Amino acid sequence: MKKYFALIAIMLFVLGVRAQTSGDAALQELAKNTLKAHGGEKLSAVKNMVLRGSAEFSVSGAPQAMPASFALVIAGDKYRFDIQGFGFNFQQISDGINTSSSMPGITLPPMNLVGLSMLPKIETQGFTVSALPEKLKKKKGFRITSPEGYYSDFIVDEKTFQVKEYESSYEYNGSKVETSVAINKYKDFNGVLINEKYSQRLDLGSITAYANFNAKDILINSEVTDDVFTVKTN
Repeated sequence: MKKYFALIAIMLFVLGVRAQTSGDAALQELAKNTLKAHGGEKLSAVKNMVLRGSAEFSVSGAPQAMPASFALVIAGDKYRFDIQGFGFNFQQISDGINTSSSMPGITLPPMNLVGLSMLPKIETQGFTVSALPEKLKKKKGFRITSPEGYYSDFIVDEKTFQVKEYESSYEYNGSKVETSVAINKYKDFNGVLINEKYSQRLDLGSITAYANFNAKDILINSEVTDDVFTVKTN
């Protein structure tokens, strides 16, 4: 009798392992299909990307949104983000090691480690693909986590496998910062999809910022010099 119980236990264990493996395999397949929908190897081969355009920016408690312009440059682990409006100027730069923000106490999530920049890294050592958290379990998608612990939860369209939105959170100076992005329109560059119109919410705890971005000038693999990512130190 004990042998039968042992055999049943072993079978249940094997079935459990197979079910877990199958689930992991399904998530990996979903992540691969999502990467493919956004350009696959072409997206992975992109060396740099430049987005420039207009934005509407507002903060919680403000009576109305403010018009602004923005520029985003990403090249591997380096990035630069500028947003300028009437009486407002924010800049964040990373040279791949150091990060500088023009506003003390406010640092946006590392743009090379959240959002669509994470998609080509699904098979990179140290990056993991896992299930969405409980609050998003009814949606189709997956989570990608970097070796540093930064993650993005991707919500994917059932038919096209294109990312509809993503969420992320991170710790900064002991405070939790949360952000969510909804992508309204992509632009196709020879098979590579770039988010052309998107909305973002950034919750800093004491204040929440909102922005609508419209990229009017998009460049891929253009000439970008290192001085663009120079972090000024005092």
